[in-house]
This record gives sequence, structure tokens and C-alpha cells, in this order.
Amino acid sequence: MNPLVFIIILATLIMGTMIVITSSHWLFAWIGFEMNMMAIIPIMMKTPNPRAVEASTKYFLTQATASTLLMMAVIINLMYSGQWTITKLFNPTASVLMTMALAIKLGLSPFHFWVPEVTQGVPLTTGLILLTWQKLAPLSILYQISPSINLNLMLTMSLLSILIGGWGGLNQTQLRKIMAYSSIAHMGWMTTILLYNPTLTLLNLLIYITMTFTMFMLFIQNSTTTTLSLSQTWNKAPITTTLTMLTLLSMGGLPPLSGFMPKWMIIQELTKNDTLIMPTFMAITALLNLYFYMRLTYSTTLTLFPSTNNMKMKWQFHSTKRMTLLPTAIVMSTMLLPLTPMLSTLL
Repeated sequence: MNPLVFIIILATLIMGTMIVITSSHWLFAWIGFEMNMMAIIPIMMKTPNPRAVEASTKYFLTQATASTLLMMAVIINLMYSGQWTITKLFNPTASVLMTMALAIKLGLSPFHFWVPEVTQGVPLTTGLILLTWQKLAPLSILYQISPSINLNLMLTMSLLSILIGGWGGLNQTQLRKIMAYSSIAHMGWMTTILLYNPTLTLLNLLIYITMTFTMFMLFIQNSTTTTLSLSQTWNKAPITTTLTMLTLLSMGGLPPLSGFMPKWMIIQELTKNDTLIMPTFMAITALLNLYFYMRLTYSTTLTLFPSTNNMKMKWQFHSTKRMTLLPTAIVMSTMLLPLTPMLSTLL
């Protein structure tokens, strides 16, 4: 792709998300979603192959369906309220339709089927954009309409997402699919707490984006897409492999790493609201995620790949890719837990 064209497409992608986040008018928010969707598809097809074309088609169809539902909800709300302003939704049907549309865009269960397939069909860099940047716009709308969302519907979708995000990743060997199921589970945690304390959703989003960014950067640096190729990195870059293990355990939510912070605060907030069964279920299903993170950790760090290094000629060359932000991202992904009081105060 021509670099100038790529910069224009990337600028359109960023502008679309910014329009959604900053607009107070439903039509502008919808236009922002459309700009965002139209800009990401050429980026997904940057390396033209059948898998990328298939992934782009699936992504386009699901996002177009979500946009149609969103516009329908906006029109129903307009009929009942007589205004286009993004405020409380005045009609239950509009609220349900909009929640479903945004759930499709986020990949919440039971609308999660496109996320693993699309992420698997695109390159690692595009997968990174899909699982981080593309979550900002739908979550910002959910944040704004959170007072009028149907509690039972949202909690059902959130708990299903946490369960399926853990269950679906159990037998996967493709790293992109594992990250996609991890994203579904994290989205479930974010939307569970959205109706009780929206600020915690923002904190969880911040930590999630940091950890996902770090993992994808590590995968890109080592050019790894499967568990087998990841297990060979110990001979080539032992320090990077150790940091990969720490980031994976952080994504699983183990203390004293950064990933423990949002889970801890969400469970605490839910128990304050006299809901004990739900956080218990969430904590138990989080063990499913921890299992496949631990499996990756085992194949990466706790076993040695059967090859020898006592030869003069290296059969694997060192990576020449420059990862400027990687050290900062690794530190943020693993060492933010002591800053919990400060972050909770800031947000």
C-alpha cells in the first residue's frame, strides 16, 4: 500500500473514533462509526490474501448490521424524545436495540463469533488495532448511555462473555485466537461493572489496552503466531521470553502484577452492591483464562525447545524490528499495582 494512502486511511480511522467520543449528536456518532469501519477494512486487507479478504468481509457484514441496529435505535429514540442529543434513552426498545448494536461492535457474547475469525485472518499489527483501538468508540457510547441500559440484559451478556472468553481459548494453539478470546473475556469484565461504577470500566480499559499492546508487540518482535513458534523464542531471546511470561500472568490477573488491579476493584465494587454470586462466578470463570495463559507460559518459559546452541552459525537471526514503546509498555503491564490508589483517585 502507498504510504501516503495508508496515512490518510489511518487518519480517517483515528478521526472516526474521535468523532464518536466527542460528539453529543446521535447522527455524528453514527457517521463516526461508519468512517471508522470504512477505514479499518483497507488496513485489514493491506496484505491481500484469501484469509484477509474473508476476515474483512466478515468484519464488514457484522459491523454494518450493528450500524443498522444502532440507527434504528436512534430513530426510535428520536420518535419518543424528539431530540438527537446523546442523553438518557427514553424508550426501552431503543435501549435494548442500542445495547445489542454496541455489543456486536465490541464482540460481546452471544455476538462474539466474528472476533476470533477476523483476528486470525489479519496480520498481527491489524489484530492489535482491532482488539484495542476499535473498542474505544463503542465503549464511549455505552459509558454515556449507561444510566438507561437494561441491567439484566447487560449482566447476562457480560457473564456469558466471561464464560465463553475462557472456554473458547482452552484448546487454541493460534496466538491471535487466544488473544481474541482473551479480549471477549476482558470486555465481559468491563461491561459487568459499567452499570455500577463506570469509572472502573475506564480503569479496566486502560489496563487491558496496555497489556494487549504489550503482548502483540512481543509477538510482532518475535514474528510468532502459534504456540509452537512461541516456544522457540527461549533460545533466541531469553529475557524477552521471561517478560512475555510476566505479561501473560498479568493478563490472567495474578498479584502482584497490574492485571490484578481491575479484577480486584471490580469484585470489591460488586460485593459493595450486595451481589455475591456474580463476582464469585466471575472469579471462578477467570480461572479458565488463567489456564490457557499458564499453558502458554509453560510452553514458552518452563520448557526448553529441543535444539542445541553449541554451533558457530546461528540458525535464527536476531530481530531487527525497532520496538520503541515496548519497555514502557512492559513496565506498565506488570508494575502498576502499587499505583492503585492514585489511579482510582485520578479516574
